[in-house]
Amino acid sequence: MFLKKYMIGAQFIIFFLVSVLFFSGCSTLKGFFGVSNEDLSPDELMYEGMNNMRLGRYQQASEQFQMIKDRYPYHKYAVEAELKVADALFKADEWTSAFMAYDDFERLHPRHIDIPYVIYQKGMCYFVQIRSFDRDQSFNYDAKEQFERLINRYPNSEYANRARARLRDCFSYLAQYEQSVGDFYFKQKKYRAAYGRYKYLLENYPDLGQYNRALEYMALSKELMEQTKDLD
Repeated sequence: MFLKKYMIGAQFIIFFLVSVLFFSGCSTLKGFFGVSNEDLSPDELMYEGMNNMRLGRYQQASEQFQMIKDRYPYHKYAVEAELKVADALFKADEWTSAFMAYDDFERLHPRHIDIPYVIYQKGMCYFVQIRSFDRDQSFNYDAKEQFERLINRYPNSEYANRARARLRDCFSYLAQYEQSVGDFYFKQKKYRAAYGRYKYLLENYPDLGQYNRALEYMALSKELMEQTKDLD
């Protein structure tokens, strides 16, 4: 009786372990049996990398793609692995490293079919770091530069269409920033400085809902500037 219960319990444990290993993917199986990345072929590394991407293990995925790139530079997966390294870094929120990887890819493969995607992703590396319109806008300007470059070079690409939507967001943040600075100067009664900001806003950004207010405050700033003889 005791032996029968023991066998049933052992079978259950074995079934449970196999199930966990199976549903965890080949990476777990290979790790369980002591197989390292160094023992894998390029095809296996690519499979494992893609599997880790699917499971959200971006650091492991980037290492496996990098290994293909470093150890098998002439393999059919080598170029794809270069791009996947950048994608894995982007997914891991390592945006500076991801940008450098995308930039290297564009420099080494300027005529590759995925270049529109690469330029879009370069823009996104900056775009995702934009926090709000009242903070430093350097990420915004950098994202805007990449999106505009993509639209100019590949206007019919599907990624150009995505870039246009992101570019609108960039303009919106920049317009709000200029307006907030103008409002700050206006409240400080520095009407000449406020007038300059509102004027710049109207001349350099499309109307995204701020036009009428900026026009009103620019006129008001000019009027008050003349009344107070604001010379600053």
